[in-house]
Amino acid sequence: MADDGFSVQADRRRALIDILGLDLAALDRHTRAAIEALCDEVIALREELAEARGALSEAELLADNDALCPMFNRRAFEREVRREIALATRFRTPLCLIFVDLDHFKPVNDIYGHATGDAVLLKVSEILLSLTRDTDIVGRLGGDEFGLVLSQASLDDSERKAAQLSNRIDALTVRGTEDAPTQGLRIGASCGVVAWQPGEDAQHLIARADQAMFAHKSNRKAGRPARS
Repeated sequence: MADDGFSVQADRRRALIDILGLDLAALDRHTRAAIEALCDEVIALREELAEARGALSEAELLADNDALCPMFNRRAFEREVRREIALATRFRTPLCLIFVDLDHFKPVNDIYGHATGDAVLLKVSEILLSLTRDTDIVGRLGGDEFGLVLSQASLDDSERKAAQLSNRIDALTVRGTEDAPTQGLRIGASCGVVAWQPGEDAQHLIARADQAMFAHKSNRKAGRPARS
């Protein structure tokens, strides 16, 4: 194995010398040794740079992803919202945002524990990702709150999508184990849907979707139709 490593290093060194256009045979022994040492140093620096770039890419990925769910975290989600707004402004295309908040999630942690709560969040994220397009932006905004950005989507289409998501999440039920059976706890989702307005920034758009979500949650608690 050591010989293979030496051979690879020698091949890299020769390739670099060829790129430089040097004829080592025409040089004295000391100069040749100095050039070979310099080439080895350049090769080592290249390898370190490649490793650093790989580590940076991994760090950027971790910085963008939620710690639990396979989607953007809030910081990355807000950045993507700003990017989508810039595109909608430039091309004058519609853009909608859905703010999703789970109902009855706190009792899941209280009754079944945080491991079950995490499993519920993962199941919800699976539903959100399965019912959205690859071009849509999906993120966990914190706790049991999620956000979706639907580019080039009308408000009517986005409201239908929100109803579809809500119906799927409403069908989720958490039950106890055989050792500790319980009646079961239904999970639900309240969704606020808003259309981006020209000149509106990301922070205001998310805030309006949050307010729309609370209105939807209030209607659900009161037994009123989700949307007129």
